[in-house]
Amino acid sequence: MADKKGSSGRGQRDLKVKVKTARGRRLSSTRWLERQLNDPYVKRARAEGYRGRAAFKILELDEKYHFLKPGGRVVDLGCAPGGWCQVAVARVNALGEKKGKPVGTVLGVDLQEVEPIAGAEVHQLDFMEEGADDKVKAWLGGKADVVMSDMAAASSGHKQTDHLRIIALCEAAAELAFDVLEEGGTFVAKVLAGGAEGELQKLLKQRFAKVANVKPPASRADSSEKFVVATGFRAGGAAG
Repeated sequence: MADKKGSSGRGQRDLKVKVKTARGRRLSSTRWLERQLNDPYVKRARAEGYRGRAAFKILELDEKYHFLKPGGRVVDLGCAPGGWCQVAVARVNALGEKKGKPVGTVLGVDLQEVEPIAGAEVHQLDFMEEGADDKVKAWLGGKADVVMSDMAAASSGHKQTDHLRIIALCEAAAELAFDVLEEGGTFVAKVLAGGAEGELQKLLKQRFAKVANVKPPASRADSSEKFVVATGFRAGGAAG
């Protein structure tokens, strides 16, 4: 009979993967690959069938603020590769798997083509183009309960420039949200800490009852990203 000593797992170590720097591969690329291979959220995403570790960011935000509810209508801006849509589909019951609960709708839009996502309707669209808000409302068949965005502009390698670009993206996403959200709706978007988001915060506070800034556990510790969660949309504008 085989010796089963140690099969309980005691004494075993979760070995860290080290990646050798291959010829032609930059050190920064090697470090990124090593980090990916050892990232517990990357491993969880693979195990649980999510398209990326970012899925856990929206999961953690929803655990705290409860904005993805059965029957809700959700718009995911810049939805590729689709992890946030996957989470939204389950939470709003878009597939109707939760019997007795209302069935929601998930609409994903992105500049690039995205592989189909079960339970979500995905369109290739530049959300900043003229008339994009009307297209979104037509696809939804009405207004949205949640507009969310995990978008980031392509990195320039210059921290301040990248910060300004992502804030501009977030402001554009907020403007679309103002056009498509229902009264009381929620806006969730990624921003980068860096001091230029004052105008965005001011704008959101005029249009939402509460605005929170949070860094979910799934955000890497060395990342400057955080998320703004604005709840209680005022369709008529700021309160007097």
